Amino acid sequence: MLASHVLRQYTQATAEVAAEFFWPTRCVICGGMGEVLCLSCQNKLPFIDHVRACPRCGAAFGQHQCCDCNSYSLKGLGRNHLPFDSCVSAVSYSEDVARIVRARKDQDERRLAYTMAFYIACAIPPAWIEKPAVLVPIPTTALALRRRGFDHSFDLVKEVGMLLSLPVKSLLHVAQTQDQRDLGRRLRAHNVAGQFSLAETDLPKRVILVDDVYTTGSTVMAASDALRSGGVEELFVATFARV
Repeated sequence: MLASHVLRQYTQATAEVAAEFFWPTRCVICGGMGEVLCLSCQNKLPFIDHVRACPRCGAAFGQHQCCDCNSYSLKGLGRNHLPFDSCVSAVSYSEDVARIVRARKDQDERRLAYTMAFYIACAIPPAWIEKPAVLVPIPTTALALRRRGFDHSFDLVKEVGMLLSLPVKSLLHVAQTQDQRDLGRRLRAHNVAGQFSLAETDLPKRVILVDDVYTTGSTVMAASDALRSGGVEELFVATFARV
C-alpha cells in the first residue's frame, strides 16, 4: 500500500516536471516565465482604495455619491434597496484583471485561485469576521461544471476559507441560466431573478457571499435574496474584481 502511494507521488512529480519542461509556466499578463502571475504584474493591479469606495455596494469611487446603488440605478435592476449589508472587492476590472479571470475559469489555470483568494481575504474587513461567519460560494451551473470540469467558484471560496480560517458551505442551488457575460445590465437581472434556491434549511446568521467578479451585482443580489429568505440576518459580499 505504501509502495503504491509512493509510486503515485513519484509518477505525478515526474509528470509535473515534464510538463514544466515542455510547457513552462508563464505569467498570464506579461508572459514572463516562471510564475502564473508574476509579482511585478501583481503589484500593478488596480487595487481598490476602500477609503474612497462606497461603504454599501463597494463601488470604487462611491464614498460620497455612488453611481451604482443610488435609487435610480437600483430601479434599473428592479430594486428599491440592496439585499446585502455591504460589499467589498479587491481590484477594479481591467484588461489585465480580465486575463486573470479568464485564465482561471476558461483556460483551466487553477493555480490562480490562491492569488485571487489572497486578495479577497485582504479586502474583507476584520469586523465581518469578529463574530462567527460562514463563507458561501455562488453555485456553478451544471452546464458550466461539465464544460470546465471543475467548480471554479467553490475552489476560490475554499482558498479564502483556508486563509481566514472560516468554514465554507454550499448553501445555494442555481437553475440553468445563460452565461451572464453575454448579457447587458437589465438582461443580467432578469436572467438570474428567482433562479437561486436554498440547499439547506438551517442557515447561519452571518454569511459572506464570495464571487470572482461583481459586474452589475445581479448575481450576488439574486443569491442574497435566497439567503435572506432562509433567515440569514447579516449578509456581506466579497469579490475579487469590481466592474
